[in-house]
Amino acid sequence: MYVIVVKYAVKPESAEAFPEAVREFTEATRAEEGNLFFEWSRSLEDPLEFVLVEAFTDEGAAPHVNSDHFAKGLEAMRPHLRETPRIISRQVEGEGWDTMGELQI
Repeated sequence: MYVIVVKYAVKPESAEAFPEAVREFTEATRAEEGNLFFEWSRSLEDPLEFVLVEAFTDEGAAPHVNSDHFAKGLEAMRPHLRETPRIISRQVEGEGWDTMGELQI
């Protein structure tokens, strides 16, 4: 699977509007056959930073990046961003979230 983590630094005036600006993109991506998860969070340290954690099957990554909603989603984000997003993208073994071995409940 491909696991991607992206940090988005938004403009102060866009902080509250950003989730709505990415809503269509989020919904379309979550509906993709190859999407395993697509989860947004907001930094506890910096309220102007949003973090996206996403994963795709090996076969699902390329169709996602080549989709119409991917291009539209990036353009919808662009006016809200202060800088180029920072990304980590890796292909790893697995099919989704595993349980944490060090902390069992």
